[in-house]
Amino acid sequence: MDAIIDSFSYIATPEGIAALVTLVVLEIVLGIDNLIFISILTNKLPADQQSRARKIGISMALILRLALLATVSFIVQLTQPIFTLFGHGFSWRDIILIAGGLFLVWKATKEIHHSVDPDDPKENMGKVGTLTVGSAIAQILVLDLVFSIDSIITAVGMTDVLAIMFIAVIAAVTVMLIAADPLSRFIAHNPTVVMLALGFLLMIGMTLIADGFGYHVPKGYIYAAMGFSALVEALNMLARKKRRGEAETNAADTTLH
Repeated sequence: MDAIIDSFSYIATPEGIAALVTLVVLEIVLGIDNLIFISILTNKLPADQQSRARKIGISMALILRLALLATVSFIVQLTQPIFTLFGHGFSWRDIILIAGGLFLVWKATKEIHHSVDPDDPKENMGKVGTLTVGSAIAQILVLDLVFSIDSIITAVGMTDVLAIMFIAVIAAVTVMLIAADPLSRFIAHNPTVVMLALGFLLMIGMTLIADGFGYHVPKGYIYAAMGFSALVEALNMLARKKRRGEAETNAADTTLH
């Protein structure tokens, strides 16, 4: 009990506030990957089931993160090597990251293939309404586990104050919950953004695999690339909107004359 009181007392100090704000921002940024996957996947469900599936998926992410925080000493042990291959010691964290990365690469590649060739009879997962809620939630749960472990290990590396970890995780997942529906609507209404988001997922999957094999790619590089790509796509969207407006104006003028 005294430890809990001490933890919350520390949060009230300038150092505690700085640590909390930093970790909240970091957890929100790390949650973007998870949110993009959830948004793309749930957009394949019937319209009346999408929002519910997103809420269930994000709620499971919160439960997983809090459960992992409650066993933080066990999570830290996941980074201990359990076997060595090709001179690299693999831990349970590495195995989970590699498995999650492979799943993400497979899923993103499958969706990209459907986007390029939507009429392929072998590919019908991309069509709205062909995915069930149970299947969507099962896939979300797999990635929730991967992203949750990565998120908690990051939190443990940032601070040893459990209260700060709990508050940061709850705050980050709350932001995900608020942003989920608007992001999903934006992706659904802008088809070109879907391909960009799938490209992000493919890149994230590859970095997870690389991380699992001991080749760590700084997150800053990844998010800088994502941010630059998003900026270019935003400029393309503005250009397309302007061209459509000019075309409509010219068409109206032609009709009047």
